[in-house]
Amino acid sequence: MPVHTPVPRSAHTDAYTRLTEAFPGLEITELGAREPAPRTGGWIPAASLAEGGTGLDTFLEWDDAQILRDYGTRARPDVVASFGLHRYAWPACLLITMPWFLQRRVPRLPVARVSYDRTAPGLSIGRMAVRPAGFSCLPGDPAAALPGAHVVADEEALRAQVRTAVAEHLEPVLAAFGPRMRRRGRALWGMATDEIVEGLWYVAHLLGEERRAMRELEALLPGATKPYAGSAAFRVLTGPNGETPPAPEKAWGDPQITRDRTSCCMFYTVRPEDICATCPRTCGTNRSTKPLAAAAS
Repeated sequence: MPVHTPVPRSAHTDAYTRLTEAFPGLEITELGAREPAPRTGGWIPAASLAEGGTGLDTFLEWDDAQILRDYGTRARPDVVASFGLHRYAWPACLLITMPWFLQRRVPRLPVARVSYDRTAPGLSIGRMAVRPAGFSCLPGDPAAALPGAHVVADEEALRAQVRTAVAEHLEPVLAAFGPRMRRRGRALWGMATDEIVEGLWYVAHLLGEERRAMRELEALLPGATKPYAGSAAFRVLTGPNGETPPAPEKAWGDPQITRDRTSCCMFYTVRPEDICATCPRTCGTNRSTKPLAAAAS
């Protein structure tokens, strides 16, 4: 279980530091109360993505060019938008889930409080600048004395705060991306479910806490937790008669553990022979996990 330490400059500094140490492809900067959000170079405010106008157009131009460069083909506009949403939502969810997982603190991060730059050299995911609008924590946490702290009764109440904080951030983003992706409602929130689970699952593995992350995610997303669609959906690989099959090739984590994704990332439209192992389009007995962070980059 997490061990509380003396409160640093921010209630979330330790969690973000551990995240970037374990996964150097993502860099997080916490902004001071009066420090302006970065806007030059490749930085884009998350609020600009949520507006769905020229900011989103510019953002998706990067995905369009990247797909053509890496795969030698031009993707459909809805596939480009699906890739773009994934590449934003995967790290954005970690901004909330990692402080919860490591410190039992849940920052509130509406879109106006986050900026993203995925053009920084040497960073596979990019960098994010954040200014939380308060946070939730448990009784007895030293951070409860900080301005903006909201103390909740217990672990389940804190899990509800995680679901609420992620939904608050992603809802306007999903509304902007949805029409371009030709997806609505359950399909969009299924993607959100997958981003929450797969981001934390992967980074927790890097921290040596994969099994704990799986337990925490199963409690966080057991199913029927609207607006999310689906559950954490982890399972042990078995053969057609319930036997344990040979461990598949896997770049990280327990090779016998997989999960059932709620959504399809549409990668098969770019490279039909290379369907993701956890895709809902594949046969369950043939699924094995692949390095999800590689897909995020």
